[in-house]
Amino acid sequence: MENIAVLIPCYNESITIAKVINDFKKSLPEAVIYVYDNNSTDGSDKIAKDLGAVVCYEKKQGKGNVVRTMFREINARCYVMVDADDTYSLEKVRLMCDKVLYENVDMVVGDRLSSTYFKENKRPFHNLGNKVVLKTINKLFKSNIRDIMTGFRVMSYEFVKTFPVISKGFEIETEMTIHAVYHNMNIENVIIEYRDRPENSVSKLNTFGDGKKVLIKIFDLYKDYEPLKFFSFIAFILFIISTIFFVPVVIEFLNTHLVPKFPTLIICAFVYIAAIISFFTGIILDTVKNKDKRDFETKLQIFNYLKNKESNK
Repeated sequence: MENIAVLIPCYNESITIAKVINDFKKSLPEAVIYVYDNNSTDGSDKIAKDLGAVVCYEKKQGKGNVVRTMFREINARCYVMVDADDTYSLEKVRLMCDKVLYENVDMVVGDRLSSTYFKENKRPFHNLGNKVVLKTINKLFKSNIRDIMTGFRVMSYEFVKTFPVISKGFEIETEMTIHAVYHNMNIENVIIEYRDRPENSVSKLNTFGDGKKVLIKIFDLYKDYEPLKFFSFIAFILFIISTIFFVPVVIEFLNTHLVPKFPTLIICAFVYIAAIISFFTGIILDTVKNKDKRDFETKLQIFNYLKNKESNK
């Protein structure tokens, strides 16, 4: 097992990939650098090979697909994952690795938003999107992550090997963050310098398309991880809507002893039933969630036991 593995997802980054690799050679000379090419057509893979990086290929398009393959294939005590666009300073990478290697941190988040991101980034909707995603996740999951969408993270072996990758695209960072928060893993934020892409280097992130996917992913994971809160909220909304239409029917009945809006009464009854079903669905799924959480902790204990046993051989 390697001590430090640098994982670089790459799709048409011929302008920047050489600098990223060379920067890592200076900052982490002992690390093994892996470049995972995702169907590049500009020779990015050849540049990486010429510089001595280990080049692997993932044919399924999308960053999430690349991360899934990287995490399955590479074994290391410490994983450094960074984008190939040369937007992240590596000045703090040694500190970030030391936190994983010697302080039992599961994930170190490279925090761009607390430094130069909003000044350097020239895409205003990206700035807004980062703020919305950050506040939404921290509010829903009661966390204190300072940069959700950063592509610069350092992770432990335990995190990488117990993280089930579901996302196919750029929503992978959101999924990783929520997984770590939900399972009460040790997360730290380290402020890093950010610089915008160099001239002629084009971002692959679609502001609105990928932004929509990220928001859908947040609420999908919230439904999975906090089903009681999610379905109780739906039940509450249904209850309020039904009550708004039901109260006038009741008042009219008390005054006239007649129910002229009989269809409204029937619909209100069905909506009340839907609210009750939603609430009890949340209770059932919350029970399943708690069992899954206990099972995860048990599996993590077994995982660590087998890892320690292997390392002591």
